[in-house]
Amino acid sequence: MMALQVAGGCLPVPGRRAAAVRPPRASAAVEEDGKVSLGGSGVSVTKLGIGAWSWGDTTYWNEFQWDDRKLKAAKGAFDASIDCGITFFDTAEVYGAGVSGAINSESLLGRFTKERQQKEEVEVDIATKFAALPWRLGRGSVISALKDSLSRLGVSSVELYQLHWPGIWGNEGYLDGLGDAYEQGLVKAVGVSNYSEKRLRDAQERLKKRGVPLASNQVNYSLIYRNPEENGVKAACDELGITLIAYSPIAQGRITVLFITFNNQIITIFFCKKWSIQSLYVLFQY
Repeated sequence: MMALQVAGGCLPVPGRRAAAVRPPRASAAVEEDGKVSLGGSGVSVTKLGIGAWSWGDTTYWNEFQWDDRKLKAAKGAFDASIDCGITFFDTAEVYGAGVSGAINSESLLGRFTKERQQKEEVEVDIATKFAALPWRLGRGSVISALKDSLSRLGVSSVELYQLHWPGIWGNEGYLDGLGDAYEQGLVKAVGVSNYSEKRLRDAQERLKKRGVPLASNQVNYSLIYRNPEENGVKAACDELGITLIAYSPIAQGRITVLFITFNNQIITIFFCKKWSIQSLYVLFQY
């Protein structure tokens, strides 16, 4: 699962009194249909997205094996998401790739999308990522990898293309490749992932010179992992008008969510094993 940061305030700290929140200089705009604009790109997606890291994976998820039962579960998750109005899906070329018994996550997402669109007209917004592998050099490697991703997905372009992580070297070339992809119409928006504040500012400045907006930075961010608030990443996103996309917003299941109703108000309770009962934080959503 992914969550897009649409307000400038920080997440509340369990066990502490919430501090006053200063309005941000810039934040993701929420449109009338409830979608969120990705930075200044003009692309809008649902506020919640589905991460497809586990689809086909046999290196971390799925008990190191992939079978028909898990395939059916992944397809069910895709359809349930669409039914609930969540149409933003995030994948990557390295998800489920290159391991015996694995099937690429992009291929699965492309298949699920095609099967659903054969039944009804539905809009699916896709984000995928470029792997900054050491042997990949220059802007051409980005375009080549992107075209392979588009082939697996079965589409002519994607809504968001991201650099999955900073490379050991060649990052300027990768950013130039993102700009090329944007100008060629292969992607509608470009972003980065796992970028520090400095790298984020450098990337934004380099793309800005070409008139290409940096739409997003996807980072690990949840109630129990608050580093983006402390290392300057979130503040930089707010300042520059870059959408912060939070991956693992429920800490890969370590945070359990319970919904209850009290006086016609929906109360969301987050439980975490590391918190004491006194530290449970309750969010009131009106």
